[in-house]
Amino acid sequence: MASLSIVVHKAERVLALYNGGVLAASMPVALGFAPEGHKSREGDGKTPEGSYFICLRNERSRYHLSMGLNYPNERDAEAGLAAGLIRETQHAAIAQAQAHGERPPWDTALGGEIMIHGGGRMGDWTAGCIALDNGDMDVLWRCVGIGTPVEIRP
Repeated sequence: MASLSIVVHKAERVLALYNGGVLAASMPVALGFAPEGHKSREGDGKTPEGSYFICLRNERSRYHLSMGLNYPNERDAEAGLAAGLIRETQHAAIAQAQAHGERPPWDTALGGEIMIHGGGRMGDWTAGCIALDNGDMDVLWRCVGIGTPVEIRP
C-alpha cells in the first residue's frame, strides 16, 4: 500500500488506517490506564497526543507484535525542557532523532517505548501504549512500515 497513515481517536478508542487519505480499516483499541490528556512524564499512564511516526517494528514483542512510536518527539521535548523534566542535551538528542527519522531516547523523565501492539483491548490497561486485538495487529503489521505517520487525537 502506498501513502499509508494512521489516526488514533482516543475518545472513541479507534485506530483508523488510511491509504491515500481513504479509510482502509478501522480497529478498536485500548489505551493507557489514565488516557485523558497528553503524556508528559514516565509513569503517568497517559497515551500521548500529537504527530508521530513508526520508528521500529518488533516481531518478538511481549504483546504479540509491536511497532514503536517516536515519543517523545521534538514538541514533547520542548515542553519537557520548559518544565525542567529533561536537560538540554536530552532535548537535543530527541530533536536529532526526529530530524533523522530515528527512535528517540526512551530513558528520560518524559517516558518512552510507546507502542502500537497486540495483547487485546479489554479496557484501558497499558502504560501509555495503543493495544489492539492480535488479529487486528496482524493486519496492521502486514501493511505498516517504518516511517508511517501516526496522528493521535484526543
